[in-house]
Amino acid sequence: MSVRTVFLSLILAPFFNQGLISSNAAFAAGAPGSSGGVTLYTPYTRISVPPGESIDYAIDVKNDGIDTKNVNIYVASMPKGWEYSLKSGNWNIKQLSILPSERKTLSLKVMVPLKVNKGDYRFKVVAEGADELTLVINVSEQGTFKTEFTTDQVNMQGNSKSTFTFRTKLRNQTGDKQLYSLRASTSRGWEVVFKPDYKQATSVEIEANMTKDINIEIKPPESVEAGTYKIPVSAVTNTTSAELELEVVVTGSFQMELTTPTGLLSTDITAGHDKRIELLLKNTGSAELKDIKFSSSKPVNWDVVFDPQKIDRLEAGSEAKVFATVKADDKAISGDYATIITAGTPEVSSQASFRVSVKTPMLWGWVGVLVIIVALGSVYYLFRKYGRR
Repeated sequence: MSVRTVFLSLILAPFFNQGLISSNAAFAAGAPGSSGGVTLYTPYTRISVPPGESIDYAIDVKNDGIDTKNVNIYVASMPKGWEYSLKSGNWNIKQLSILPSERKTLSLKVMVPLKVNKGDYRFKVVAEGADELTLVINVSEQGTFKTEFTTDQVNMQGNSKSTFTFRTKLRNQTGDKQLYSLRASTSRGWEVVFKPDYKQATSVEIEANMTKDINIEIKPPESVEAGTYKIPVSAVTNTTSAELELEVVVTGSFQMELTTPTGLLSTDITAGHDKRIELLLKNTGSAELKDIKFSSSKPVNWDVVFDPQKIDRLEAGSEAKVFATVKADDKAISGDYATIITAGTPEVSSQASFRVSVKTPMLWGWVGVLVIIVALGSVYYLFRKYGRR
């Protein structure tokens, strides 16, 4: 033992005896080649999430020493049934080699299961022989193992010819992939079409904790009466199911027919005279018709007047009489003419096309006969007077 070592021992002995300097500190002071420790750090040590969520942690691993460290890294005390992955880049990590004063970042992804109780769950990220990082996940609500079938709009309104399109979401909140059978409960004549991903189908496959957008198109029967109709739809598997009740408000169909009491759509008229035609307007739809107006498409210089000019209301299945007075042009020549009469509302219209045969007045016939007689008489007179010469 050197004199220097003996001298240091005599000087420092009282301090060791009094516990003022530890043996480790003395060793560090006398071993300049030794290094510091490895530490783990993340700013988010307690996170609150609902069931089924995934949490991504960024965990820093720092070597505070002056030597390169090879450290085993693993996760301990993870709750039963929970899944996780510990990576650096694209690689799963079990051990890291860290240069002095170097910092590396690990990615820890923790998947909270759907079927889990509400409360706090603790686990650790361990740098073996160096440091431990305790993390807490608070599950904010009681977990479920079910399916959700939802829509932002459960009610739509339209007439009987409308197609009602509902945009829905089907969420698989189970822990397994599910194949759902898509069903609707309707009366005869109703048509319900399911379109997951805009393609018509009767079933859809959804991964665990995933959601699928499904359009549902509903068409009522042609003869449906005005009213409110409930359309239950469901998504069913062997282990889980969900139902959604849609509501369709049918305002009724708008249909009308314009004809005559006999069904005859032809008449005759004398040029310059008028003819009163009786029309029959029928409401053949299931909705009330309102504000029915009449118009006509007629030859030039003709006139058509309606009595009444409009009908305020006509109940479904009802009919009403309307008169159209047609006046032909004074100079109309004999022949057939087309006159179209239209009854219409903002929702629907109907037309009746009449063939009108025009005759010349009897007066002009007698005038023609008289002209002929005068002409013949003139010829006879001239023949008698000048014929003898």
